[in-house]
Amino acid sequence: MKKENIIKLLPYQSPFMFVEKITNISKSGIEGYYTFKKDEYFYSGHFKNNPITPGVILIEVMAQIGLVCLGIYLLNNEIDLKKKPQIALTSNQIDFFLSVKPKEKVRVVSEKVFFRFNKLKCRVQMFNSKQQLVSRGTISGMVKTN
Repeated sequence: MKKENIIKLLPYQSPFMFVEKITNISKSGIEGYYTFKKDEYFYSGHFKNNPITPGVILIEVMAQIGLVCLGIYLLNNEIDLKKKPQIALTSNQIDFFLSVKPKEKVRVVSEKVFFRFNKLKCRVQMFNSKQQLVSRGTISGMVKTN
């Protein structure tokens, strides 16, 4: 499956689509990035005069790239290309080290821990454009084909 087709199959749309590009993908992992726009909806209230990307949004970026895109790739032969797969996040444990500001580009690197019975668990890391570690942890979820 082509990287572009994976992005088209994501069950998200603006303003909640946080996958800009997939740069590498294999059965063992994925790498992709997202650039935060200056006018993202969540910056107006987080925080006054000092916008910082909320941690829950950083987790969502990590999950969309590191779990959902990889899950779609792994289920390539089972996915009906006319229907978007259903995804349910089941757990996450993420540590944060740096903040992310508007207009920052982040890179997500995910390594598959296991994938069985449509449950995927990954070790996921996020880096900023200076290649500094922003956050890391594990994310698990269920991917259901239609």
